[in-house]
Amino acid sequence: MARVVVGLSGGVDSSVAALLLKQQGHEVIGMYMRNWHNADVTIGNECPWIDDSNDAMLVAEKLGIPFQVIDLSEAYHHRIVEYMFAEYAAGRTPNPDVLCNREIKFDVFLEAALKLGADYVATGHYCRKAEVEVDGKLVFQLLSGLDLNKDQSYFLCQIKQEQLAKALFPIGGLQKAEVRKLASDAGLHTAGKKDSQGLCFVGKVKLPVFLQQQLQPKPGTVIEIPATHPKLQHRDMNALGINCPIDWQRKDGVSVGTHQGAHFFTVGQRKGLQIGGLAEPLFVLQTDTNENLVFAGQGVEHPGLYTNGLFIARNDVHWIREDLALDVGMDMDVLLRIRYRQTPFPARLLYTDEGMYIRFETPQKSVTPGQFAAWYVDGALLGSGAITC
Repeated sequence: MARVVVGLSGGVDSSVAALLLKQQGHEVIGMYMRNWHNADVTIGNECPWIDDSNDAMLVAEKLGIPFQVIDLSEAYHHRIVEYMFAEYAAGRTPNPDVLCNREIKFDVFLEAALKLGADYVATGHYCRKAEVEVDGKLVFQLLSGLDLNKDQSYFLCQIKQEQLAKALFPIGGLQKAEVRKLASDAGLHTAGKKDSQGLCFVGKVKLPVFLQQQLQPKPGTVIEIPATHPKLQHRDMNALGINCPIDWQRKDGVSVGTHQGAHFFTVGQRKGLQIGGLAEPLFVLQTDTNENLVFAGQGVEHPGLYTNGLFIARNDVHWIREDLALDVGMDMDVLLRIRYRQTPFPARLLYTDEGMYIRFETPQKSVTPGQFAAWYVDGALLGSGAITC
């Protein structure tokens, strides 16, 4: 049996992960990651870290396993929070949960666990791990969770082989209802606890308040782009047949209102514009943080919300399955996700000297720079990358 450190979040999923490992005879240690100290930006009663830490401690006591709190707030601020500020300031929309798994859970936290003599770290993610042999070498696969409504493999799309080698996902083969029943049968008080939302091990955050810690309000103009604009009717294609990003200019539309800073908005966003009196709601099509402009269009079906592909810069292309990485000039048919809980859709990877072009079989909505595109084959997540455009 192995020594396993479980990242106890205070939720039902990690609680049952620890329960199953204990039942399997492993030496289990519970550890709560304290990533946050500032309560000013968190929404009360939405997974506050103090309550979660206490819940994690009570689960550990019930299971009879050692428990400790580890303060990773300095690393979290440096690697995640500063990254978020920089991305928003540049007009991109970051995904802190993907980075939290790569930089915190399976890096700093993993290192702390190994110092305790751990053989593995375990989490309550709904995903699975498998092994295959390639040219006589053991290679690890990251597989989708069997509960397709809860599959969280997307959030692990940036981890590496050496991190995956030390990871365990005890609940990845279970349905959520089964997890809650196991917790209830074992008398764990987290059995009926609502699923947490928001930042990794932090909770739900008031995003405008959070961003205004570093990014100051900067009033600017909202420009409405008509659905019949010529640039939309005759969109340029690159040599690979992918829609080139439209370089919207102030002159392409009309001013319909003001905003408090282009860096506070993201592609596809509806709430927050606070502009009424139009036939249909406005959705953000694009932001320009240099000129402090927000371009928007009326209606959920506005053609400016859709594109038939995306691009990932070469330095941002990451392969979990390095043995399957494409060489320049190669392509691959995959299923793609560009956000969590999205049903994977058919696409083709095209690797070039510049980076990875991905062409969709059918146009997709709200492709957002800064978010991650993750590609799958036969239920295995092979790689990912931060979307450039």
